[in-house]
Amino acid sequence: MELDFERCYRAVDSRDQRFDGWFYTGVTSTGIYCRPSCPAMTPKRQNVRFFPSAAAAQGAGLRACRRCRPDAAPGSPQWDVRADVVGRAVRLIADGVVDRDGVPGLATRLGYTERHLHRMLRAELGAGPLALARAQRAQTARTLIETTGLGMAEIAFAAGFGSVRQFNDTVREVFGTAPSELRVARGGRPVAGGAGTITLRLAYRPPLHAAALLDFLALRALPGVEEVRDGTYRRGLRLPHGAAEVALTPAAGHVSATLRLADMRDLAPAVARCRRLLDLDADPQAIDETLAADPALAAAVAAEPGIRLPRAVDGFEAALRAVVGQQVSVRSARTTLTRLLTAAPVPQPPVDHEVDGDVELQSPGHAHDRPGLRGFLRAEEVAGLPDSAFGMPAGRRETVRALARAVASGEIDLDPGGDREEVVRRLTAVPGIGPWTAGYVAMRALGDPDVLLPTDLAVRRGAAALGLPTDPKTLDTHAERWRPWRSYAVIRLWRAA
Repeated sequence: MELDFERCYRAVDSRDQRFDGWFYTGVTSTGIYCRPSCPAMTPKRQNVRFFPSAAAAQGAGLRACRRCRPDAAPGSPQWDVRADVVGRAVRLIADGVVDRDGVPGLATRLGYTERHLHRMLRAELGAGPLALARAQRAQTARTLIETTGLGMAEIAFAAGFGSVRQFNDTVREVFGTAPSELRVARGGRPVAGGAGTITLRLAYRPPLHAAALLDFLALRALPGVEEVRDGTYRRGLRLPHGAAEVALTPAAGHVSATLRLADMRDLAPAVARCRRLLDLDADPQAIDETLAADPALAAAVAAEPGIRLPRAVDGFEAALRAVVGQQVSVRSARTTLTRLLTAAPVPQPPVDHEVDGDVELQSPGHAHDRPGLRGFLRAEEVAGLPDSAFGMPAGRRETVRALARAVASGEIDLDPGGDREEVVRRLTAVPGIGPWTAGYVAMRALGDPDVLLPTDLAVRRGAAALGLPTDPKTLDTHAERWRPWRSYAVIRLWRAA
């Protein structure tokens, strides 16, 4: 990946937060790497190198700055929205695929040889899949060190390291200090409310229109799975190693996330899914500048800057919502989905119990006055439900079952690393799934930033409210000027409706 030195240096000199996560600044005279917005004195030109990833900076022998915490910067929006193999690989690594399945598993998911995948990642990110996963493990370890009372050996394996020695060596190399010293630096005590509960900050690039996010999620919240209350979104999750609950509260400059995990190994995928749900790795200024260039959207963008694209913590959940929501209101779809949830067995939420013999999960304070929230249904569970559970016409019921079987068998890959074009092709091959449903799934499950739904009734109502053409073909032609951010325009049209 080519980084223009002059442009990068100007961003560093002006401490421009917009570029945090886009690239990293290596200072050869001090041996550290920083965010572009680091408040330290701007280094001399001759002492600066720029890197496309934290892993590349670490590979050059640099350690993370303790002042600006570059390892905790927002992710690059480039890798978040790109649909090519590198973008898909980065999203899967963030979701913990390398830690669970190794590089062979990652390569198999993407359909490439390990060697070719390594070559592509090195060319774009300056580091291979192992180095990228190692950088993520280091950040996960730091979070566990500073926010839990777990012992260092427990943290090492929970973060995905193969041995305590590897954990110690990596922390020393990346952060320039021993693991125990990181904990001492935070006052020698956990920050979170108890073992098994972790509270951390999820960084984003401002602006963030938090009210729009919470409004969208509240309107579609399913009882027993999710809720929005007092400015906080809470939901249950089903993660690779167990159940979890998350509470997400937008604040100035970050989103406060409280995670209750049944298994600490799920920290990295839980964080990745929360970031994806709230679209925290987006570049809102770039998006808003493109949309505001259209006079029809300019006033809406000025009034509500930083509108995000609410995504999904689970691809199958988003797809099922889309199918159930065909030609019915959001309220009707929610009623049908609630009926499905009621008919399915209830997975146990993470309540007080022992994990690995000596780590006890503690319910956070806000949970005492309500039952635990469950994760959404898995595809194989929906496929096995009786006819009486669906509460919908027979044709749509069979569409739901066909979708569930295709996802359960792996025929349709709705994970973050799914090939967007291939997913859309396979979805539309399912009887009962058309372009609107496939587009909605691509937008919310796969995070495609450039989907337009011109036949959507609410989109057309929003277009009418903003003085835009309402005929689907005419609107589609007009929307060419919104590329590559048409999905964000859809969210704004829904709000206008």
